[in-house]
Amino acid sequence: MRRLALVGVALALAAAGTAQAAATPAQVVRAWSRALNANENKRAAALFAPNARVVQPGLDVRLSSKALRLAFNESLPCSGRIVRITVTGNRALATFVLGERPKHRCDGPGDKAAALFVVRNGKIVLWKQVPVRNQATA
Repeated sequence: MRRLALVGVALALAAAGTAQAAATPAQVVRAWSRALNANENKRAAALFAPNARVVQPGLDVRLSSKALRLAFNESLPCSGRIVRITVTGNRALATFVLGERPKHRCDGPGDKAAALFVVRNGKIVLWKQVPVRNQATA
């Protein structure tokens, strides 16, 4: 019986890894946004690959440790309601309407922001803040 339980656990872990690797860029972006909006920074950080790159005006860094991935997500002041996602291959361009999130003070509630996400094997390898395009929301 114990061997059967161990096999079941191994199969469940393998399936979870396969499901994560099969996650589309849009699914990863939505999962990240949900975690960030709930101030679940560890869950948001877990969606970033080791050495993921973050680019914002004046900042271009590699998140080379779990602590840095967590710190990046903790540092974001606003939640973001996704109003548009455009996917091309492993890239997702997401537009958000900013809002308050628990234990933070948003510096631009109601403003729009956009980020480019590059996703490989279910993990974010690039998060880049980009200008908001003037397009209708979807």
